[in-house]
Amino acid sequence: MALNARLDHRNPLVFDTHELGRRPGALQRLTRTVDAPSDLGLKGVIGVPEGAPVELELRLESVMEGVLVTGTARAVAEGECVRCLEPLEQQLEADFQEMFSYPDADDRGRVIAEPGDDAEDDEDMLFLEDGLFDLEPVLRDAVVLALPMQPVCREDCPGLCAECGARLADDPDHHHDAVDIRWAALQGLAGTMKDGEKDEMSGAEAGVDEKQEK
Repeated sequence: MALNARLDHRNPLVFDTHELGRRPGALQRLTRTVDAPSDLGLKGVIGVPEGAPVELELRLESVMEGVLVTGTARAVAEGECVRCLEPLEQQLEADFQEMFSYPDADDRGRVIAEPGDDAEDDEDMLFLEDGLFDLEPVLRDAVVLALPMQPVCREDCPGLCAECGARLADDPDHHHDAVDIRWAALQGLAGTMKDGEKDEMSGAEAGVDEKQEK
């Protein structure tokens, strides 16, 4: 990954490591509650609503090549049950760990002349910029991995009736009488015969009436 775009220290997901320093082994612990950015989760499935509180616990460790960030994010995700389509809420806890490298050091902590010379090595790397790092891409990846691809309101949710769409959890005894397709044709035939008998009876009654008139 190329060097970060210009970072804004006022962004709540941008952290300053100047206090930590570059002495290997130095530690710093941080807690922060931030507003969730937009589209934090699985779009159209489940995610943390934009602006909802996200609690962050971070451990920053200075190492030779940069700053190792280990942390946990906690929030409430909202979505829709894939079985019954009812709204649901789920407590989210996402763990993550990421290395933010110094722009002037390689993966062994050695100073290099120009960061980004080796495109393949830099492709998956995140860099510090003026001692700042942006946690948002790391947070997004961690949240996506922690969320279920098919959320359910409860593990034993029975879903919806395949015939009428009724929510089965509201009516455990809900069912439809099954019709044997072998009898369906006979029932139709019986209906046709009844209609024919009615016509014959109507014709016979008409003949009787005519005779009585004569």
